[in-house]
Amino acid sequence: MPGVPNAALARQVERAGFSAVYISGAGLANATAGVPDVGLLTLSEVAQLAGYIAKAITIPALVDADTGFGGVESVGRTIYELERAGLAGCHIEDQEFPKRCGHLAGKRLIPKTEMTEKIKAAVQARRDSDFLIMARTDARAVEGFDEAVQRAQTYVDAGADAVFPEALQTAEEFRAFAREVGVPLLANMTEFGKSPLLSLNELGGLGYRMVIFPMSAFRVAMKTTGEFFRALKKEGIQTAWLDRMQTRKELYELLEYDPAVNWPGYENKYATRRVFPPHR
Repeated sequence: MPGVPNAALARQVERAGFSAVYISGAGLANATAGVPDVGLLTLSEVAQLAGYIAKAITIPALVDADTGFGGVESVGRTIYELERAGLAGCHIEDQEFPKRCGHLAGKRLIPKTEMTEKIKAAVQARRDSDFLIMARTDARAVEGFDEAVQRAQTYVDAGADAVFPEALQTAEEFRAFAREVGVPLLANMTEFGKSPLLSLNELGGLGYRMVIFPMSAFRVAMKTTGEFFRALKKEGIQTAWLDRMQTRKELYELLEYDPAVNWPGYENKYATRRVFPPHR
């Protein structure tokens, strides 16, 4: 699942043939608000921004729900709002608020019992049985590998459908974690972090059902636009970049924008939501 911060990129993901898309909390914070990934966006903001993405595509969208946007009492509303926005699932992590990027030092965890109650509250609040509730644990960097496994097993016992072990440090750790935790697992292949960059085939062989590339497209875009802005400032004209731009025609095709058929009642094939295949 490539990560996207907006609906236009999500359409590109779908057009490229991927079967699902990931909505990164860091991507929304960095790209939309221009702030660090420390939990500064509210539930309402995330639900609205992620909802734009979910409604623009037919493939399912998994969203980063950070720490659940509050304590145990808040998690139920989080699930309600994300379901209502059209998301197919979310993951909730066991960090304290304010959270930190999963591949930075200084993370702190909430007690295992509190996270267990969050998962139970999420499961109880779910109205759509296909809405995927995933538990993310950041314990590897804080309490060690064995405790990360124990936390994951506890979260599964509480009702989590899948587990996201953040910042595993070797391929063997990915393999060992999959041997111990018997639900679908997600691997995070973010760049410049703690985890080695492994291919989809490698991770499948290690026992992982889902792989996210949360910030890859955003990093490529930021690198390219930075170069463009420097060139534009120097040259005062954009002609040298035309062959590196998406054309107007390509954009309109991506958005399915055709004024000739854009009348009231025009059937939009992106109007219906799809969910992840049954996982129970």
